[in-house]
Amino acid sequence: MDRREKLRALLALHVAGARMGRSRDFRALVDLAGPRLFAHARRLSDDSETACDLVQEAWAAIIRSLPALRDDRAFLPWALTIVTRAAAREVVRRVRARETAAELTRAADEPGADPPDLRAAIAELPAGQRAALALFYLEGLSVDEVATALAVPPGTVKTRLMHARTRLRALMKGDDHGRI
Repeated sequence: MDRREKLRALLALHVAGARMGRSRDFRALVDLAGPRLFAHARRLSDDSETACDLVQEAWAAIIRSLPALRDDRAFLPWALTIVTRAAAREVVRRVRARETAAELTRAADEPGADPPDLRAAIAELPAGQRAALALFYLEGLSVDEVATALAVPPGTVKTRLMHARTRLRALMKGDDHGRI
């Protein structure tokens, strides 16, 4: 059993205990899943304070909805979905602001500047592509789990991943003549 499977099994065990009202298991869920939920909220919001607020809101919804979770092993993608929904309105607002700032920055940049490093290139991606990329590559979720977490169809996840990889390739080569 690999590390991710062990985590899923451990989360499932604590979900069952939390559902029975054991505060020890709920605290363990927060300890195990909390950093991942925060990282996801942080990727979606680009702001630590907002991410904290989103995660707190998500935990309140998780507590209320935990009895409805049918598969304890699906806790993490399910919880990520709750974070995604909590962040949806904030993401739209921030994406618009980021796109405007990026356009102004590009207009001010001198031609022939060095291509951005990988971290900066990832930051240039639209929020949906950035979130799909991080959940798939950094969190190790499957396409179906990413789809669940982002509340989109699996085909949308595949498309976002494809566009993110294409855009990153172009940004890293310094050949970004248009947004994808």
